[in-house]
Amino acid sequence: MLMPRPFSAFLALLSAGIGIASAEVASPVVAPSGTPAERLAHGYRYHHDEIHEIPWSIHVFEFDRSRADLSFANTSASGDAIGLATVSEQMKTFGGGRTVVPIAAVNGDFYNTEHSYPGDPRDIQVRDGELLSAPKGHACFWIDPSGQPRSTNVTSRFEIQWPDGSKTPFGLNEARENDALVLYSTANGTSTRTSGGEEIVLEEVPGQSWLPLHPGEEIQARVREVRSSGDATIAHGQLVLSVGSTLIPQLAHVGIGDVVKISTATFPDLRGVRMAIGGGPTLVQDSKAMTWANNTARHPRTAIGWNRDRYFLVEVDGRQADISAGMSFPELATYMRKLGCDEAMNLDGGGSATLWVCGQVMNSPSEGKERPGANALVVVQRKPEPTTKVP
Repeated sequence: MLMPRPFSAFLALLSAGIGIASAEVASPVVAPSGTPAERLAHGYRYHHDEIHEIPWSIHVFEFDRSRADLSFANTSASGDAIGLATVSEQMKTFGGGRTVVPIAAVNGDFYNTEHSYPGDPRDIQVRDGELLSAPKGHACFWIDPSGQPRSTNVTSRFEIQWPDGSKTPFGLNEARENDALVLYSTANGTSTRTSGGEEIVLEEVPGQSWLPLHPGEEIQARVREVRSSGDATIAHGQLVLSVGSTLIPQLAHVGIGDVVKISTATFPDLRGVRMAIGGGPTLVQDSKAMTWANNTARHPRTAIGWNRDRYFLVEVDGRQADISAGMSFPELATYMRKLGCDEAMNLDGGGSATLWVCGQVMNSPSEGKERPGANALVVVQRKPEPTTKVP
């Protein structure tokens, strides 16, 4: 079983100048002590709360919202495609280059376990502006175009408009039922992985906006091919619409050369958003901890929270009697509020609950090792561009 990192490991990281603080001990649901200036001398820091009475082992990474060099990103488990990988594995393949460096990460959204689509995020995911997954009505966290954090339930208004003007709602990069319509991009991999039905290969309409998909937009696409079987190849620069067998008779006929319209509208509107990730439920809203009737089950938990000055990534270990019991939703909401969060949202927990800081997993995963997940919420630091010396 992995144990929380010892104090010596924290000192080694601190000596490297990354802003990691030593472990702290707190009483139940009491926020760490110290002034904001002391806590954020480096702009960001990690601390470990141990509450022996329960017991609870809580891992917190916080950073200063005023730091222009710090921001959020998210990852896909298989690099550019949907899949499953641990947070540590996702950080090894993080594609920020030398100027955008991951400094902390937690596991992200819940995910579907359908065997043909392992790691399909349950709700919306927007990575570097590209829309990878559709919302399903649960709470989501995103950064709006003005740089402000937002969180609420997001619903899909995705729809295809056929040449005759009729419209059909669709899903994105997910398992397709026989009575459903799903749009696939290369984020799904090299093929749709479907069986049966009909598949419509779409290509760019010259002179029109095209890929990658973005939330809150409407684009046109031209039918390149219509296939009477599943598992179509998804080529670069193309999309594939997969129609379930029982839905086919209900749709307007389309032929090669026809143009359809694709709307990726959501409520609320996420147009212009470059980073969004699903989760839920909401824990803190308008500085008030949410309440749940008869919800006392304790499990490992992960959460994102913030106030006007700081962001907080929080992981609570659980299912380990000698280390940590885990928290119920009411307990986690209360703790996030005590930290100072005005807003907070739960992320996937259980065996997935992981906090990674500067190359190390800081918590004790409940299964004794990291569990692969669909995506991760990442704090990145933008480094200055390297300068070239003039001879």
